[in-house]
Amino acid sequence: MPKVKTKSSAKKRFKLSGTGKIRRKHAYKSHILTKKTTKQKRNLTKMGNVHESDEGRVKDMLRI
Repeated sequence: MPKVKTKSSAKKRFKLSGTGKIRRKHAYKSHILTKKTTKQKRNLTKMGNVHESDEGRVKDMLRI
């Protein structure tokens, strides 16, 4: 049987934390930044966690 490959798009977008949670980047930080406040841009820079309801799907894509 062949090996099961991970989804390339998922391995670029998600990282596993030390406690086993899946980390992600926030959206809306790539362009049209002039109308966003400094506080909003600063908070979008920080990493967030994947929601509990989506963790199963992301783990399936990462083959965890």
